[in-house]
Amino acid sequence: MDFFGAQARAKRLTLWLVVLLVVAVLGMIAAAVAAVALAMLLLDGGQPGSSLLECALDPLLLGPVALGVLLVVGAGSLARHLQLRSGGAAVAEALGGRAINAATRDQDERRLLNVVEEMAIAAGLPVPPVYLLDEPGINAFAAGHTPQDAVIGVTRGAIRCLTRDELQGVVAHEFSHVLHGDMRLNLRLVALLYGILVIGLVGRMLLRGMATRRLVRSSRRGNGQAALLGAGLALMLVGFVGTLCGNLIKAAVSRQREFLADASAVQYTRNPTGLADALKRVAAHAHGSELRTGRAEEFSHLYFSRGLPGLRGLTATHPPLATRIRRLEPEWDGHFPEPRVEREEDIETGSSEGAGKARPAQATTLAASVSLPLAQTLPRRIGEPRGEDLRQARGALSSIDPVLFEAAHDPYAARAMIYGILMGAQPDSRTRQRELLVEAALPEVLAELERLDQPLGEVQPGQRLALIELCLPLLRQLSVAQYARFRDCLKRLMAAELEPGALQWALHRLIVVGSEGATFHRGHRQPLARREGAVARLLSSLALAGSDDEALAAEAFREAVDTLGLNVTLLTQPATLQELDWALDRCRQLNDDDRLRLLEAMVKCVAQDGRVHAEEAELLRAVAWSLGCPLPLAALNESGNGSFSPLGVQAVG
Repeated sequence: MDFFGAQARAKRLTLWLVVLLVVAVLGMIAAAVAAVALAMLLLDGGQPGSSLLECALDPLLLGPVALGVLLVVGAGSLARHLQLRSGGAAVAEALGGRAINAATRDQDERRLLNVVEEMAIAAGLPVPPVYLLDEPGINAFAAGHTPQDAVIGVTRGAIRCLTRDELQGVVAHEFSHVLHGDMRLNLRLVALLYGILVIGLVGRMLLRGMATRRLVRSSRRGNGQAALLGAGLALMLVGFVGTLCGNLIKAAVSRQREFLADASAVQYTRNPTGLADALKRVAAHAHGSELRTGRAEEFSHLYFSRGLPGLRGLTATHPPLATRIRRLEPEWDGHFPEPRVEREEDIETGSSEGAGKARPAQATTLAASVSLPLAQTLPRRIGEPRGEDLRQARGALSSIDPVLFEAAHDPYAARAMIYGILMGAQPDSRTRQRELLVEAALPEVLAELERLDQPLGEVQPGQRLALIELCLPLLRQLSVAQYARFRDCLKRLMAAELEPGALQWALHRLIVVGSEGATFHRGHRQPLARREGAVARLLSSLALAGSDDEALAAEAFREAVDTLGLNVTLLTQPATLQELDWALDRCRQLNDDDRLRLLEAMVKCVAQDGRVHAEEAELLRAVAWSLGCPLPLAALNESGNGSFSPLGVQAVG
């Protein structure tokens, strides 16, 4: 599926969601007005008849009731939106999930983390935190507003009962929701529908409260009791209408996107059997995909499979399992496997097992004639990982020094590794940076930095991005005070750098945005013509980073800007970090078509000399990620010549 096309479809669905919500609210207002009018007629001793309509349309009744319903729905939606604004972690915690410790020794949990890490690095996304739900059913979900605040949640039943291939299919399905804008739509749906459900919850509370009170026989209190009973029943009626409308809306939005996520998961893994077998395991499992938490219904449209019984037909949030399986395996005979509690295979401990020393990265050598086809085909790979990306991600992780791989999963060592990666190559810069870290960093982090000094010195170009991505989940889990100290150390490191390069800046920005989240442009998208200065600064930095020869850099820059139709010149003065941040922020405001054109120009700029070194590929992927265009790991290697190295760069044949 086209990345930007999927994002646009998600936005259109949001508009339809608002329309459906308005229809649902109008239905609730009609039910509330009818209930109040009927109650008034009965309390006045009248008989319901033709006067019911006249009473319901009375402005003195219709206005206050409609306003009351709108206020309750609006307040409920706003309250839930504020509760979920922190992103996917709020959803996972509401469902009773706990964040899996990155350094866990539990084999099931370690295997799950490895699968998620491989998929994230293959897709060019930050590695999301993973939450475990202590539920026996087989289920999973992805939640968040953006890839930067996304989390993956998986049940205990899934990691115990699924093989690695089956689990990978489930995780790939959830990553499709991350890449195609489904998460943001789903959280908006949760917030909007909660307002609809609030009225029914209030009615239920009234009736429950009455059940705990003693009945009083006095006529006055008896009338009060009757009034409360009538109000509770009326609110329950309105709430029933709201619940029905909410379930219909969730079903309308969710079902087709589940088919699309299944198809995308097969594209990502090139293994339809893994996902199909996972669906069969759900059908054969004693607990199915059921979630027992009290909040399961509210988030039912987020799950990999239907998380609670009873939602069938028009209100089903997911297609039937048999239908999904047959789309993946048309020749399926309808037979489900025997239920199992434990996997029949040996548990894999993950990418770190058996990892050797990092192998040297080699430059990607391209014929000059392929730079144009690469620039044209690369945008189609944005947000669309494939089986080759996954294989390269697994190889890239296995090539990392085991000491560094373990450090990326330790809260102190991860911070130390980030500092080490960002420290400059010049001895004078590194000396000053170490002095500043001694003043600002925690002693435990400094001790880890000293321990990791040698393996960090042997890190090859092409590995830094993967190491940073592995560290991001831990950075996102730092306390406010811990992160403030970490952020201060980053600022000191960058300020002390004598000659900050474009790659160092891009990695620094990726760390900050990946741990804090991106601030997205809310206004109208801008055309390239209104961002000429920012584009010139960004492309100039890419051209100068790719060549020490100013003439060659100017040629690369000119070829890039010619494709954009811009009349700008190469900026030979090295850019400050603030200027690069400004340029990238302005470029992120471009419309989708122009961001694609800019990415094509960036690829031309990097590949103009016929070679894409690992550092250049790393820089390009980091900048593309910051532009909201995640590039899969193998995307730069699809020129058709040479063999693939495990570091995600193409080796010279």
